[in-house]
Amino acid sequence: MADNSQVLPCVLIPVTDRQLLLPNVSLAEIVDYAEPETVQDGPDWLVGYLSWRGLRLPVISYDAANGVADARQESGRGRIAVFNTISDSHDALPFLAMVTQGIPSQTKLGANQIQQTEGDTGPADLMKVDVDGHSAYIPNLEYLESLALQSSAA
Repeated sequence: MADNSQVLPCVLIPVTDRQLLLPNVSLAEIVDYAEPETVQDGPDWLVGYLSWRGLRLPVISYDAANGVADARQESGRGRIAVFNTISDSHDALPFLAMVTQGIPSQTKLGANQIQQTEGDTGPADLMKVDVDGHSAYIPNLEYLESLALQSSAA
């Protein structure tokens, strides 16, 4: 029997110009795209707010948070990913949401399948990695949470 102790269940999330790689435990749910409640004069990265399980969650555009695209130009063909927060502000904001540009996919990865690589990263990227010959980015969840906290304080 194979040793699966070094295998991590992950999710690949498509955004405009890249795939994001996260462990499954960071993801609370993927929901069908529904137009978020809009915000007047909000920052580009704030798409709006989503009502989810009795909570009002800020919906972030990863691309706009990274300075790549205006969140208001994204299409509704994707989904909305709801993430568990990990920072000290978890009690104030236990979840945040992010627009995807397609349907996320599940994968199981071993340590030998992921290698850090050099490449341009933005503020929302923690690092660029190679996953079995394909580029992916590990998001900076603490940065995204700090943005979400700004929006919930407004």
